[in-house]
Amino acid sequence: MLTTNFVSGAPNWLDLGSPDLKSSVAFYTGLFGWTHLDLGPDAGGYGFFQLNGKTVAAVGPLMAEGQNPAWTVYFQTPDADLSTKTVEQAGGTVRVPAMEVFTDGRLAQYTDPAGAEFAVWEPKDTKGLQVVTDPGSLCWTELHTTDAAAATSFYRTLFAWDSQDMPIPGGLTYTVISTTNGGQEASIGGIMQLGEDQLAAGTTSHWLPYFEVTDVDAVVAKAEATGGSVRMPGVDMEGVGRMAALVDPSGAAFSVIKSQPAAGG
Repeated sequence: MLTTNFVSGAPNWLDLGSPDLKSSVAFYTGLFGWTHLDLGPDAGGYGFFQLNGKTVAAVGPLMAEGQNPAWTVYFQTPDADLSTKTVEQAGGTVRVPAMEVFTDGRLAQYTDPAGAEFAVWEPKDTKGLQVVTDPGSLCWTELHTTDAAAATSFYRTLFAWDSQDMPIPGGLTYTVISTTNGGQEASIGGIMQLGEDQLAAGTTSHWLPYFEVTDVDAVVAKAEATGGSVRMPGVDMEGVGRMAALVDPSGAAFSVIKSQPAAGG
C-alpha cells in the first residue's frame, strides 16, 4: 500500500511528459477533477496536478527529441549519485544524470536493462507527492517487461525490494514488490512478463501508474468521450478490485482501479 510516509525504494513522485500541455491538462483535469498549478517560466512549463490543493502528480513538456509521451514513476533514494552508479553497474542506462531541482531535491532518470524508463527522487524541500491511495491519486505501480526475472533482480539490486511471486489466471506469474522488510503492508507494485501477443503487437517494457477511482466504468466512458482510448475495459479481479487500462489523447498509458477493501476493512 502506498503512503506519503516515503521510505527508500517507494514511489514518491509521478510526472507526465506531454507533447501538448494544454490538451493533457484539459484531459486529466476533466477526468479526475484535478486542478493544474503552472510553476511559471522558470520551471520551463512544468506544473503540478492537484486535488483539493494537494499535489497528486505533475506534468511537463517532452524534453528530448524522439521522446514518447509517457508517465514516469520516481522512486525514493537517499543518494541519487549512488543510485546512478548502481544502475550503471547493474546494466541499466542513465538518461538524465543526477541533478539539482532548485532546493526541492535531486533527480536522475534511467532506463532498465529491458528498456523500461523510470527515475529516482532524492528529496530535500519537496518530499514527494502529497496524496496517494485516495480516489484521484496514485495507488499502485506496475512494470510490464520483456524479462520479469531479470527485472526483478535489477530492481532488487537497486532498491533492495522484497518480492513475492503469485500465480494469476492464464498460468502466469505476478511478482508483488515491497519496500525492504516492510511485509505485505509495504507492497508498492508488481512486475509482470509481457505476453507473446503483446510482444507481437509491439508492446515494449514500461512502468504503468494506477490511479484509484470510485467508478471505473464512468472514468472509462469519460476518457473515451474526451479523446482517450481503452486498452482494457473494466474487469473485476477477485481479491483486487475492478480495473481498466487507458491511453490518453497523446498516447501515454495509465490504468485506473477501484480497489477492493481489505478483509475486515
